[in-house]
Amino acid sequence: MSSPKQLNILNFSYELPEERIAKFPLTNRDESKLLVYQNGSITDSVFNQLDSLLPSNSLVVFNNTRVVHARLLFNRETGAQIEIFCIEPLHHFDYQQAFISKQNSTWKCMVGNAKRWKEDILEKQVETPNGKVCLKAVKKGFVGELFIVEFSWNNEDLSFGEVLHFAGILPLPPYLNRQTEEADEERYQTVYAKVEGSVAAPTAGLHFTPDVFNSLSKKEITFDELTLHVGAGTFKPVKTKALVDHQMHEETLFVELSTLKNILACLINKNKLVAVGTTSTRTLESLYWHGVKLILQHAENEVEIKQWDAYEFDALNISSVDAISAIIKTLEQEEKLVLVGSTQIIIAPGYRFKLVDVLITNFHQPENTLMLLIAAFVGNDWRKIYEHALTNNYRFLSYGDSSLLFKNDVNILV
Repeated sequence: MSSPKQLNILNFSYELPEERIAKFPLTNRDESKLLVYQNGSITDSVFNQLDSLLPSNSLVVFNNTRVVHARLLFNRETGAQIEIFCIEPLHHFDYQQAFISKQNSTWKCMVGNAKRWKEDILEKQVETPNGKVCLKAVKKGFVGELFIVEFSWNNEDLSFGEVLHFAGILPLPPYLNRQTEEADEERYQTVYAKVEGSVAAPTAGLHFTPDVFNSLSKKEITFDELTLHVGAGTFKPVKTKALVDHQMHEETLFVELSTLKNILACLINKNKLVAVGTTSTRTLESLYWHGVKLILQHAENEVEIKQWDAYEFDALNISSVDAISAIIKTLEQEEKLVLVGSTQIIIAPGYRFKLVDVLITNFHQPENTLMLLIAAFVGNDWRKIYEHALTNNYRFLSYGDSSLLFKNDVNILV
């Protein structure tokens, strides 16, 4: 595996006209266009035909994270508006506890108009089915570029998750450049979203419907899920000349033991492992490296994949079966049912994929780490794919159309 540290992000740029960005979703999720890339060739299809395009006995893995109402608007007595954007709990493995807390909850946050927020306590009156609640926010310090904010409220019958739902706003991606509308409450969630924690949707999954699931099941295609809570860093552009100087964002993941066993069976039977979205891809590939670190005794059972781990350990050529088996063995020894941890993995040209064979994903912004992942997966053909999409009126970004990409094993540094 070649290290991508010296890659120049400007080599992963293309011109995206504003009118090609889908500002609103289609009425029917599964009627989006679907670009299919396989063996160097491109064809056009529709998402509801996915069952005819995936091999039987494939395992399709989804990210079941759910987007929360992470944007909170407060007004100071002076009239200044302060926006608090909840990114993740202070202790990032404690998502469940953070949401069920009945007294207070402390989060890492981005703060808009922060210079206007002195040392005063911000207060917001929130209408809930339990009556009006007063939500308070207090600054407690900093973690890197993020503020530590403690929230409290005056009704112990309500959890923080419930208060946040009624007090906050569903955050749409900044490139949509519009306010959240009522229809977004449903359409900016996947139909299988259930674990609260993301500030952005895993948008590759927005095209799935019950009808699509039924058609896949009839072809003996199986499904499983994992959780990676998507942070605001997913939109972060790469601003450094060389990739080595870019700080990759860290995201929290949860994978059940039963899912790991299904992945292992898929590998042993040599069936196709299909990742729905870049978040599922990053999680699946991180599992391999965690298994490698366990084998090398460089890790405890808790996952902690750093930005360049994949490129440091690749020469060992440990099999995917052995890596996943090591995780399963460790979980069983510790009598745990869920693998918990974080990943900062950066996947860029030069990376060799260990688990994922097929990727379902939308079309991404130029010059960001998601484009690097696509380029790693299909090689230099990413340019051909994006030119085809632009020429053939595909809709781009979160609410846009989809693509079905079969891995190209000839990954060339560009």
